[in-house]
Amino acid sequence: MTRLAGKTAIITGAASGFGEGMAKRFAEEGANVVVADLNLKGAQKVAAAIGAKAIAVHADVTRKDEVESMVQAAADQFGRIDIMVNNAGFTYRNGSMLDVDESTFDLITGVNMKSIYYAALAVVPIMEAQGGGTIITTASTAGLRPRPGLTWYNASKGWAISATKSMAIELAPKKIRVNCLCPVAGETPMLGLFMGEDTPEKRAQFKATVPLGRLSTPLDVANAALWLASDEAEFITGVALEVDGGRCI
Repeated sequence: MTRLAGKTAIITGAASGFGEGMAKRFAEEGANVVVADLNLKGAQKVAAAIGAKAIAVHADVTRKDEVESMVQAAADQFGRIDIMVNNAGFTYRNGSMLDVDESTFDLITGVNMKSIYYAALAVVPIMEAQGGGTIITTASTAGLRPRPGLTWYNASKGWAISATKSMAIELAPKKIRVNCLCPVAGETPMLGLFMGEDTPEKRAQFKATVPLGRLSTPLDVANAALWLASDEAEFITGVALEVDGGRCI
């Protein structure tokens, strides 16, 4: 259980859902983990469950100064940053694209898109000075196979996938790998928004569209992220890895 021994990972949106799963799984494999979230109490709870190898940091990823402070806290505490996971995400309730107000649209672009830019500005110089690193973004199957009802969210995830591939090419000479995950909807606090409502009927309807017959779990996504972050994936960059039970086929 030492695939990430000696490495330090920052994970945004780590107080719950996929981010919490990644934080705990990375720590199991030896990583120091910065549990970053807008919900500081939730982040502190996750960090406490992990123990001495984790710290909790308040971070609004839509603000450049808070992203910079998050990265500085990681460097101050652990001395290096090997893995940056852009996991924080935001969506709205499934419905007409015309009903999404401008403030919601701005929040979607801020959390799902601009945060990736801010994180790159902060961590790439550090990773380059160290001789390399890896950046992982939680995108979505919505960016690969968009469906009606979440148009602006889908577009933000398509942007994240394109940014991943472009960053991978540009940062390859610096030995920085860049990949993203494309999970199908899963057992997270945002599930009800994705489906419009969280009812047994809605769940059954959605599961019927997944060939393997279930939703994703935080552990599914954490295990995929763990592999991308590990040295086992040292020749993998620019990949949008589908964690979707066959949904995108």
